[in-house]
Amino acid sequence: MKICFDAKRYYHNSRGLGNYSRDVVRLLREYAPDWQLDLIDKSGLARSFMRVPACDIYHGLSGELPFRIQHQGMRSIVTMHDAIFIRYPQLYSPTYRWLFTQKVQYACRVADCILAISEQTKRDMIEFFHADESKIKVVYQGCSNTFRQPISPEQVTAVRQQYGLPDDYLLDVGAIEPRKNLHNLIRAMAAAHIDLPLVAIGGHSQYADEAAVLAKQLGVRLILRHQVPFADFPAIYTGARVLCYPSIFEGFGIPILEAMCVGTPVLTSTGSCFAETGGDAAMYADPSSPEHIGEQLQHILTDNHLRQEMIAKGFAQAARFDDPTVANNLITLYSSLI
Repeated sequence: MKICFDAKRYYHNSRGLGNYSRDVVRLLREYAPDWQLDLIDKSGLARSFMRVPACDIYHGLSGELPFRIQHQGMRSIVTMHDAIFIRYPQLYSPTYRWLFTQKVQYACRVADCILAISEQTKRDMIEFFHADESKIKVVYQGCSNTFRQPISPEQVTAVRQQYGLPDDYLLDVGAIEPRKNLHNLIRAMAAAHIDLPLVAIGGHSQYADEAAVLAKQLGVRLILRHQVPFADFPAIYTGARVLCYPSIFEGFGIPILEAMCVGTPVLTSTGSCFAETGGDAAMYADPSSPEHIGEQLQHILTDNHLRQEMIAKGFAQAARFDDPTVANNLITLYSSLI
């Protein structure tokens, strides 16, 4: 079987969509070694009108398909990650919202199969884009297998020293933007009188600068780190007491899974997709309530039995998204189209 992939994010995105793209290709190379994989990297407007090389299946990995793909003699799959730009329009420019609305609507209409990364995303595709439910298949993603490799205490110590991190800290990972809700996490720590430092890893932004000001005002020790290589993430997660992921909305929430793989308890949000990813292994809090976030965080920090239970359940939950499971689901999906 020959599969062509839209590889723009594969090559040029270091965050969630790029990680998803690279992981899909990695899994197929390992678990379907006889298949031919063609990574197409076309930039600019022309890529939307490109002639796709002959293949059995074209897979748009990030919510879009080439124009007239349905007339090019191949089957097509499009992965839909979320509809956050529709749910929270204030977070995106009008041009961005218009462009991606057009792309998603078109892809939902012409794709032979819509791959939703969660049940939440499936519901959003039906509600906001009137996608044909019969074409939608939920295939959960996993995370990079680097999080499933043993991490030594020496590695954790080396990474702490490299980035100037304390011996004990809470961790927040992801784009530092309003949707990720770092400000409410800072307010939660102040309200609950949590004295541990908070390490937030993500790109620099105005929201990050505002978070630093807020933390100083409230007496919270905030450590911001930008441009951290992905290879250092497993050790940074391992060194954290808790991963705090109070995001308002996600399509899947990969950091939840990454933390569970290394044995770090997770506090995340109620609603959205979070319970699909975290199951009964995570602790949940209302992302709009700093008081509730703080209370739940205190439970994890002060109840050692609860903490150990969360770690054990986290390993079990992470196993539901391991490489063989995700690869088998993908291979089954591709094979069903041919």
